[in-house]
Amino acid sequence: MSHKRTISRRKFLGEASCAAIGATTLFSTLFNLKSLNAAASFNSSIMRGTPEDYRALVCIQFSGGIDSFNMLVPNDNVFYNQYANTRSNMALNRNALLNINPKIPDRDGRTFGLHPSLVHMQQLFDNEKLAFVSNVGTLIRPMNKIQYYDNSVPAPLGLYSHSDQQQQWQTGLPHERSSIGWGGKMADLMISANPNNTISMNISLAGSNVFQSGENTVEYSLHPEYGSEGIYGYNSEDWLFHNLQTAAINGMVNPVYKNVFKNTYRKTIKTAIEGSELFATAIENAPVFNVPFEGDHYFTQSMQMVAKTISGRNTLNVKRQIFFVEFGGWDMHDELLNNQEELLSILDSALHSFYSALEQMGVANQVTTFTLSEFSRTLTSNGNGTDHAWGANVFVMGGDVNGKNIYGQYPSLALTNNNFNNDTNPQEVGGGVLIPTISTDEYFAELALWYGLPSSDLALIFPNIGHFYTPMSGQMPIGFLNL
Repeated sequence: MSHKRTISRRKFLGEASCAAIGATTLFSTLFNLKSLNAAASFNSSIMRGTPEDYRALVCIQFSGGIDSFNMLVPNDNVFYNQYANTRSNMALNRNALLNINPKIPDRDGRTFGLHPSLVHMQQLFDNEKLAFVSNVGTLIRPMNKIQYYDNSVPAPLGLYSHSDQQQQWQTGLPHERSSIGWGGKMADLMISANPNNTISMNISLAGSNVFQSGENTVEYSLHPEYGSEGIYGYNSEDWLFHNLQTAAINGMVNPVYKNVFKNTYRKTIKTAIEGSELFATAIENAPVFNVPFEGDHYFTQSMQMVAKTISGRNTLNVKRQIFFVEFGGWDMHDELLNNQEELLSILDSALHSFYSALEQMGVANQVTTFTLSEFSRTLTSNGNGTDHAWGANVFVMGGDVNGKNIYGQYPSLALTNNNFNNDTNPQEVGGGVLIPTISTDEYFAELALWYGLPSSDLALIFPNIGHFYTPMSGQMPIGFLNL
């Protein structure tokens, strides 16, 4: 089916030149020595030719900073009252919470409930397909409240800043600003996993992003509804103009030029065309899953497109894929309760459909979906919403997840009394902001290990990992995934 859609010059350049490039950028053409060694290490250890060897990571970015302490809430008498006192008019009704019963009891005796919109996530949790990791955030080194106040331990750059914290969750580098993401670095190191590199290991449903940008890898960008769009008008039979346009493009990309820049540009466009055609064939011939994705929200469409892409993995001839999906609108300084109810309902429905599709395809154990957000939000209300904070709750979904658990220590939600000798909350630094007790390094490292990255190469991607975890210990950093 042909879709007649206008396209701007900027959109053409973004989608035609960057969207379908495989594993090589225009100006970065060689791995550094460490990357070469890591790729060789991975190539020697990966299983070949076995269908069950396929693995995919699906990253969901909650842009704006999700209020995650209204997603996972203590619901026993004592701790719910603490929650309600701190959150005041941002507190959810206790009777509306959806009860969950983690397999590992909370060490403080708390019980928990989910936001009332998360009915399918409650079921996934009970079925041991979903787990939460509590109070995660960017850290350079472990930090306590005294160190936070006296600056004896460095804090992440641009703490509480949308742009800085979003970048750091995507790069795994809280101590510096970088345009290279940890998903991109993994694709650099593990390029040998995929027999076919016409389409990048990294596939984005949200355009260009830091997370998937590597030294030698760029994302393959898909439209949430239409998939791979390629170059507008190419091979279209709609108009005579498009036939002429196709002939002109073929005349440009088929010859080999002596000029290195012309030749590189030619290869870039030609790879884009080939990748788009391959992807269209893969989707067209992919096994069909009979799962409805309800609603026309772009996030729902994005998750459906991820499922379609996974369904076409054999035609694409890939063993590893990393997907990036952005879900925006969480910067709720105002009207938090109503807006969060609506967006969480969309999230819940899309996740349910996505996991059902994975089960129908028989790959639920081979796909792990995880969430990130630049920060959680203040425990305290600003009147009708909440503001930027730090430590957050995240969740992980998949058949290989050690589900029905809350990992890490769910923090006290009491406000501090600023008495270091008898502090009511050693993690709260004022205004309802919590110092994280689990670093993003630990969280991301576990995902990387499950994906197949050798533990010896973790420090190449997360240089601060040694402050929180011993890579060669043989143990998972947190334990929410089966190695």
